[in-house]
Amino acid sequence: MSYMALYRKFRPDTLADVKGQDHIVTTLKNQLAANRIGHAYLFTGTRGTGKTTVAKILARAVNCENPTPEGPCGECRICRAIAAGASMNVIEIDAASNNGVDNIREIVDEVSYSPAEGKYKVYIIDEVHMLSAGAFNALLKTLEEPPSYVIFILATTEVHKLPITILSRCQRYDFKRIPIDTIAARLRELTGQEGVQVEEKALRYIAKTADGSMRDALSLLDQCIAFHLGHELTYDKVLDVLGAVDTEVFSRLLRDILDRNVLGCVQLLEEIVMQGRELTQFVTDFTWYLRNLMLVQASDNLEDVIDMSTDNLKRLKEESAMADMDRIVRFIRIFSELSGQIRQSAQKRILVEIALIKLCKPEMEAAPDAMLDRIRQVEDKLEKGVVVAAAPGSGGNPAPGGAAPGGAGGVTPGAARPQLPRAIPEDVKQIVSRWPAIVGSAENPMRIYLKSARLSLGGDNRLCVVFEDGLASDYFTKQPEHKALLEALLSDFSGKEIEVGIQTVGEAQQFEDNFVDISKVIQMEIEEEE
Repeated sequence: MSYMALYRKFRPDTLADVKGQDHIVTTLKNQLAANRIGHAYLFTGTRGTGKTTVAKILARAVNCENPTPEGPCGECRICRAIAAGASMNVIEIDAASNNGVDNIREIVDEVSYSPAEGKYKVYIIDEVHMLSAGAFNALLKTLEEPPSYVIFILATTEVHKLPITILSRCQRYDFKRIPIDTIAARLRELTGQEGVQVEEKALRYIAKTADGSMRDALSLLDQCIAFHLGHELTYDKVLDVLGAVDTEVFSRLLRDILDRNVLGCVQLLEEIVMQGRELTQFVTDFTWYLRNLMLVQASDNLEDVIDMSTDNLKRLKEESAMADMDRIVRFIRIFSELSGQIRQSAQKRILVEIALIKLCKPEMEAAPDAMLDRIRQVEDKLEKGVVVAAAPGSGGNPAPGGAAPGGAGGVTPGAARPQLPRAIPEDVKQIVSRWPAIVGSAENPMRIYLKSARLSLGGDNRLCVVFEDGLASDYFTKQPEHKALLEALLSDFSGKEIEVGIQTVGEAQQFEDNFVDISKVIQMEIEEEE
């Protein structure tokens, strides 16, 4: 006999075997015991939670010659015929491929004929939301008042697509996602029957990856067993088969992000890619790791909700103290958006790299949570005494308000506001007055960055161009050839050799505190002359 997949081999035969749907199982048992069988049922819920399985068990139970409290006996002639798919009493219809009016009219015509054997004719319509509007209309009257020997069982994963007229004619049963503990216990039971040695940690990871679907869990287990046939199935082997990443790697990545270490993040991603890990699964798992981090920070009593080992949970609690809640939520937002984009992308690695850089550099975003992160970044620098802006004064003379020790041009936190310059050189005045034209003549991306620049005067009376910390400042400070191009552009406009000083501030307010906006000074002088 050919091999049968685990999810088919171990499909439940009785209501007692159905796991994780106790509220539905109990209700159906009571209906069967009291002979209060409904004429139309609607089973709804996510994939792999038991909708079609329970429908088949119910179809056998209502026709069984020797029913038990747990459902069909499985031994009588009718039970065996239904299980083998040879009974005319149970008709399964896939609405995805039989969704027209004519298909439903055939059912309506057949309903008038009573069953040849057994008590009920049961119609199981799977993926019923795929029926056309005309097909739903054709089904309405029969669904409301079928013959006493007919039962309809409708199954769907998208109940919101069903007309309200259909919903009002059915008993609705919502199948829940199956808990990780329940799935893991079932997998443990089945591997014991199959004689497969498997680590508990490996089973729990498979159960978590299945996302509440027992069928998905059995398919993943089947895949892992086949890959390592004859050997013990360990946690590391499961990670290899599923292309997943160990939790310890997520911890390293998170700490690099919190340290704003872009190089460390990109190098770690390179390791993950070279190990052959699946990036879509990596994004999903890291989002889940961030979710656990958020829960740990939100409460001290959520250990039962977080499926982690004691060591990993201890490390997670340590990391939760390193980041504020709004920062973690920002991380989750970025990776959740990435999760939706990466599935259809041909350049998955680039998308992940962009997301990691966004996490490290909040200045790349204008979202409110990113602004909070940028403010926190400046506050951290101030608390550590790091120079966050350059003073307008240099060349050995202290800048107004006092320069920071250890270098010309640094400003300590709390410095006094700068004083107005006594005189501005004519060539600088000429450049400032023609600044919009100069910016307009530059080529992109320089033109874009210059639009956000502010103009001031250095201590040696040369032009000082000030940028907020980010891509614009990096463009000029980290690549000297771009600064040389700017000086050449200014020289063309003024007819003189122009030297420019590039300065960086953490945010706009620091410019007001530490620099004089000479464009305003020159404008005031022009107005006074007029």
